[in-house]
Amino acid sequence: MSTTIPAKTFSIAGRSIGADQPPYIVAEMSGNHNGDIARALALIDVAAEAGADAVKLQTYTADTITIDHDGPGFRIEGGLWNGRSLHELYDEAHTPWDWHPALFEHGRKRGITVFSAPFDATALELLESLDAPAHKIASFEAIDLPLIARVAATGKPLIISTGVADLDEIGEAVATARNAGCDELLLLHCVSGYPTPAEEINLATISDLQRFGTMVGLSDHTMGTAVPVAATALGAVLIEKHFTLARADGGPDAAFSLEPDELATLVRDTHTAWSAIGTADYTRKPSEIGNATFRRSLYVVADMAAGELFTEENTRSIRPGFGLPPKELPAVLGCHAARDISRGTPLSHDLIKRAQ
Repeated sequence: MSTTIPAKTFSIAGRSIGADQPPYIVAEMSGNHNGDIARALALIDVAAEAGADAVKLQTYTADTITIDHDGPGFRIEGGLWNGRSLHELYDEAHTPWDWHPALFEHGRKRGITVFSAPFDATALELLESLDAPAHKIASFEAIDLPLIARVAATGKPLIISTGVADLDEIGEAVATARNAGCDELLLLHCVSGYPTPAEEINLATISDLQRFGTMVGLSDHTMGTAVPVAATALGAVLIEKHFTLARADGGPDAAFSLEPDELATLVRDTHTAWSAIGTADYTRKPSEIGNATFRRSLYVVADMAAGELFTEENTRSIRPGFGLPPKELPAVLGCHAARDISRGTPLSHDLIKRAQ
């Protein structure tokens, strides 16, 4: 399922997002506050200082996202969280709801946008009460069409992450959001591996996702910053990346999160990549104009007397570039010198006596 609705303008809290703007950088806090609101506030400071555009939270409780149960499927097998029950993990990782007003307010003070991913109707109600400027649907919720419809109906800009979802499921999510009245929709290419091997990220998907007529970005779980930089060059207009104060501090997502200096590098390098995209252009650039003189051209490389023949021994293509272009050498050879010519003279038409 797909839609033919063309990509529209998209903005969050007044910041335009699109190919004509530097990538919008979302610093994902997730559970890296480690249950400490002071740490959560410090993370907002770090994101602001790194130059990120927004900090994203996740709004759920263990009881709104799962149940406290130890039956089949409720305990994680393998991976980063091996052996933990879903309820235990989400209880540790959730951002307490009574923190949200302080976090939103601190973001305003620091000049950085704060928004979140609601995981159910009660979370959405909380975020709407705080006038969240946008909402996100997390990858594992991309098949929860009733949730998508409810969030889309707010009329706020909506970001949907596509990890685990197949093409039909993405199409259903997009159609549901559009039918519920969402005008500003952005899809995030995502591979929900924690961490994701770079060879699995398939960044070519970014351009393919444009079939749905939305803006497209990247929610990245690879290690480091190389993949987001590459994604920017391939057209991603929004980059989401987990971050932490220090990986050594631990926490549910610390192992695949960026530290403060790495987040600053991500912002700087993705902006550089965006600046480098430009347009197809074969004109000489300002930085290279002076260097054009170092191209090859035809020079007399041995003293010549008037009337002497130009040969491969006395006339060559060398640097610098003040003589005739090298392509004229075949026509010059066999002609006569119009006057005496000193070694090191750039060849020009007035020095050549053509056969009559």
